[in-house]
Amino acid sequence: MVRLWWTLVYRCGDRMRLKNDWQLKCRVTLLAISAGLICVAAGPPKEEPAIAAFDRTFAAVNDYTCVLSSHEANGAKVQDRVYQYSFMKPHYLKTLIVNGDGQGSGAVWIGGDQVSGHMGGVLSGLHVKIGLRDPRAVSLHGVTIPDGLLPGIVDDYETIPGELTQSDGGVIKGVPTVRLDLKVADPSSNHGISEQIAYFSKTTHWPVRQIMYSGPQIVVDESLSDVKINVGLTKSDFPF
Repeated sequence: MVRLWWTLVYRCGDRMRLKNDWQLKCRVTLLAISAGLICVAAGPPKEEPAIAAFDRTFAAVNDYTCVLSSHEANGAKVQDRVYQYSFMKPHYLKTLIVNGDGQGSGAVWIGGDQVSGHMGGVLSGLHVKIGLRDPRAVSLHGVTIPDGLLPGIVDDYETIPGELTQSDGGVIKGVPTVRLDLKVADPSSNHGISEQIAYFSKTTHWPVRQIMYSGPQIVVDESLSDVKINVGLTKSDFPF
């Protein structure tokens, strides 16, 4: 009887230890799962694609003004300019060269295939309508005035065939950025540009800088500053 009692106690003890071990393992497993869920929940959120973020932000914009500092090279020709841009939806654009080659010259586009331009200096009051693709109205790489609008520049990264990647862009003049890098499939169809890189502010989602390459050479380097949104521009600000 004593031996049977001890046998029963021993077996019951085994069952209790097994039960306790199983409960402990379950608790450890649940803790591990919970910890994993917490780690997943606490991980950094996936960053919104830069183009989608800009499009979403720009949808709320009626007009904007900005300053564009531009360095452009094409062969032996080099051009350094600072532009004042004014834009109002859907297609009103005014540019003025405030510094550099052609200082004082400007143009207005209100849609269509013509721009109204003027020279600087004593001839600034003389406005002449010329074709949109007139050599006097395009950049060194043949880019027209409306092609230089921010939505068009951003859309190029989606529409030009090539390999597009997005990564952290570091800090530019105190602004944390996202970097888009487009390696162009056919540079001959893109004004000779083989690679173009754009940096977008992580705060405003607007582009702050663009660099373009033809092979190893930088042929365009543009920086955007003094951006003002919804300032109340009207059609009268775009005399044509």
